[in-house]
Amino acid sequence: MHFVDEIQLHVKAGDGGRGCVAFLREKYRPRGGPSGGNGGDGGSVIFCVDAQLSTLFDLAAQKHLRAEKGEHGRGKDQHGKKGQDLIVRVPQGTLVYDAENGELLADLNKTNAEIVVAKGGKGGKGNAFFTSSTNRAPRFAQPGIPGAERTVQLELRLLADVGLVGFPNAGKSTFISAVSAARPRVADFPFTTLTPHLGVVRYSEERSFVMADVPGLIEGAHEGHGLGIRFLRHLSRTSVLVHLIDISDSNRDPWHDHDVINHELACFDKELKTRPQIVVITKMDLPVTRERLPEVEAAFFQRGVRLFAISAVSGEGVKALIDNIAYNLERQRTQTLAADIRAAEDVS
Repeated sequence: MHFVDEIQLHVKAGDGGRGCVAFLREKYRPRGGPSGGNGGDGGSVIFCVDAQLSTLFDLAAQKHLRAEKGEHGRGKDQHGKKGQDLIVRVPQGTLVYDAENGELLADLNKTNAEIVVAKGGKGGKGNAFFTSSTNRAPRFAQPGIPGAERTVQLELRLLADVGLVGFPNAGKSTFISAVSAARPRVADFPFTTLTPHLGVVRYSEERSFVMADVPGLIEGAHEGHGLGIRFLRHLSRTSVLVHLIDISDSNRDPWHDHDVINHELACFDKELKTRPQIVVITKMDLPVTRERLPEVEAAFFQRGVRLFAISAVSGEGVKALIDNIAYNLERQRTQTLAADIRAAEDVS
């Protein structure tokens, strides 16, 4: 299945059925009177979260979505049937925008969350509805109201606690494969990861977190170089970033690589640069990496950055890194909870 994280759809709710103008004419009821039934309401278009979905691929080929119309009213006081709602299932983490003005209509980031994006039109009243003491035989009925119609932009942002960032071939896919059941493509050349991947990392018997691996960045990604920065949207919900750096190439400057990635993050969203970031040296199973590590550690220490060193292949340093990620996540959750409590107290 292809990974699709952005689509545009035209949605149309069902029109309401028109009311009926009719008079009852039966052999033994000469004064039967008006008997036109009401039209049925049109169906609405509803977006609903389906936790089993992880991509918008199923909707990519459906450019137009239309709910069912309401039935027209009929004689003998028969009301039209309501049109069936169209339930559109989307992945958790989907943002729904109005394509015309860019307004955010909904952030479907909760299980079973839903939104009515186009409400069905009301059915018209039949002439029986307008019968009164002063109007015993109304000869008019209401038309149905047209259903709402709009164009919406869907944007998927994966729900992850931790995001992996770094240059291509920095070891992100190897790392997520080593600590979770995710199986992204792993190879010894750049841009092996072309779409984001999610993995669940369990760090105790009862606790785990979700990690996202996005395609690697290069210098100038915000200008469209490489795969660009469009996949960085999937890091917007993360609490902690893990920045992986490969120092096995002695011709590269690790601090320059560190600054380039952070610059690209800031160009996409300044908030990403302020997220707690754990900097990790990868590929400790290579002799050149182990040889350069003391020098690199000293350079980063002078700039106030603590380094972790791991080998996803041999497992060296992986547990310590996972424990530190878990610690930072717990601290972030505690701070968020405390902020919510203070906000609630201020309101009250």
